[in-house]
Amino acid sequence: MHQALKGGPSFPPGVPSRPVGLRKRWLAAAVLAVLLALVAGVSLGPVSLPPGSVAIELLNLLPGVRLESGLTEREIAIVTELRLPRVVLGLLVGGLLALAGGAYQGVFRNPLADPYLLGVAAGAGLAVTVVLTLGVGVGGSLGELPVTIPLAAFVGSLGAVTMTYLLGVAGGRSRSPATLILAGVAVSAFLSAGQTYLLQRHADSIQQVYSWLLGRLATAGWQDVRLVLPYFLVTSLVILLLRRELDVLSVGDDEAAGLGLHPQRSRYLLIAAASLGTAAAVSASGLIGFVGIIVPHTVRLLAGSSYRVILPLSLLFGGAFLALTDVVARTAAAPQEIPIGVVTALLGGPFFVLVLRSARRVLT
Repeated sequence: MHQALKGGPSFPPGVPSRPVGLRKRWLAAAVLAVLLALVAGVSLGPVSLPPGSVAIELLNLLPGVRLESGLTEREIAIVTELRLPRVVLGLLVGGLLALAGGAYQGVFRNPLADPYLLGVAAGAGLAVTVVLTLGVGVGGSLGELPVTIPLAAFVGSLGAVTMTYLLGVAGGRSRSPATLILAGVAVSAFLSAGQTYLLQRHADSIQQVYSWLLGRLATAGWQDVRLVLPYFLVTSLVILLLRRELDVLSVGDDEAAGLGLHPQRSRYLLIAAASLGTAAAVSASGLIGFVGIIVPHTVRLLAGSSYRVILPLSLLFGGAFLALTDVVARTAAAPQEIPIGVVTALLGGPFFVLVLRSARRVLT
């Protein structure tokens, strides 16, 4: 990082010379939220298990730890082979969606940017639908995530965000933040039309694709977790390494270039990483909206507006949020399961209205 980024008189008025860093209490709160979501997600379900015993059994997974949890062999199998993979997948997917949402908001300098609203999720969804309906590299089951699905979802998400950005800038540089969202809505509608056409032509795949579109964290075991984990690591590493540059980009490209940054290069890297994370999340869990708005904005309101704070906390709180939301989806209408995308939409709709109202000065 250039010397100018370390603080000094070269910073323009919009960027603090010493940005507020991530406070330990907020980091501890985020880690605690992840741990609580982990225990709650494994404990609650059709067969309720004592949270204390579950916590002990989770500790037993650490090397060299062997404590008596009081659980039977059957209950231990439920913990380690059924519920734990699902909760871990929820942590990964929620973290990716929240992190991507925060990155998109910084890149586009738009408080309403979100993988779902920008059409990124729709692009990934169309690509996955193509793979599922045409059977490209798919073994016929969605229970185990084929390798071709995340790759196709990445291509689709990157294509969608490019279409949204080009459509958003078509009206000139003096556009309002609402223009990008309107472009995302238009791109989403276009891609959804293509998805509907494919489903009409392949009616035998409707049930499989439709259950995926509503969002779900059902997993056949650790296979999905192992497949999503590399994408999670790459996305998190790239975005978190560039979090300081997002603070500088927020004042404009000219000022950022004057500080020695390469705005376009940073922007493209962030967009590619956020799209990769969104693609991995969508391919594993379907279309789950509003996580990228709810979590980053809540963090921004409570912990600070610097992306040095927003992005790492969004990663942790996003995972905890989706894991707990999945608990609601599994238990609210038991023994039936509510699609997790429906639950996040019920929570995210009113939250989006509040964000829109708070940003009305920017939108007018």
